[in-house]
Amino acid sequence: MQYMLLIIDDETQMNSEAAVADPVMSSEFAAYIDAMVKAGVYVNGARLRPTSASTQVRVRDQKAVVLAGPYAEAQEQLGGYCIIDVADLDSAIAWAGKCPSARSGTIEIRPVWTAREQ
Repeated sequence: MQYMLLIIDDETQMNSEAAVADPVMSSEFAAYIDAMVKAGVYVNGARLRPTSASTQVRVRDQKAVVLAGPYAEAQEQLGGYCIIDVADLDSAIAWAGKCPSARSGTIEIRPVWTAREQ
């Protein structure tokens, strides 16, 4: 079953110049992704740009309303994700616990409905 690991952390910390350039965190994430690839569970993932680069779109009365910025003004924001394919929720929890960001933020686990399940 596929699960999405949503990486939620303090945006002021994860997108600071120091965090982006931090070779230790970069190498930890590289090792984490590499371990998932070697285990055959990694489907895909990405780091997201800051919420200052985000755009919201809502359709009201058949008109698109476009807004700059995040949906919610909060310090903790979605900073990235990984989709994994594992046997069960316990396996997803184990992989989430290995994520470097689990030490400073939260990893939310969401089951994914794949096209064949819908």
